Amino acid sequence: MNNVLVVNGPNLGRLGTREPVKYGSTTHDELAALVMEWGAEVGLEATLRQSDDETDLVHWMHEAVDNGWHVILNPAAFTHYSYALRDACALVTAAGLTLVEVHLTNPHAREEFRHASVISGVATGTIAGLGVDSYRLALQAVAHRVG
Repeated sequence: MNNVLVVNGPNLGRLGTREPVKYGSTTHDELAALVMEWGAEVGLEATLRQSDDETDLVHWMHEAVDNGWHVILNPAAFTHYSYALRDACALVTAAGLTLVEVHLTNPHAREEFRHASVISGVATGTIAGLGVDSYRLALQAVAHRVG
């Protein structure tokens, strides 16, 4: 079974209570359960992690490379300015692993500063604007790519 590391960035630990009109009512714990369920349905062993600390996300990308894990990443606010995370993501794809950038909302339909992603240029693909279904679709994409 292929492993996929699902990583959520800052403030996503507050899902369910953080602006539910934008981000939905699903809590982070509920999302974790869904990710594991959806991963199993498509033959992936999924692990979900969340941190508000950029350093953790960078280290988790390194861990994914070292272990041969594919990655689904919601970089949250780090999407727009974290060159350290971008460079760590580039290591994932350079290792021949799939990295899917996901967003619960559509950044292009929001404030202008959210329109640019420093991650997208090194990601295998991006799924955005479909709420928690963005994760389900990302898992399906990873499963399809790894056969």
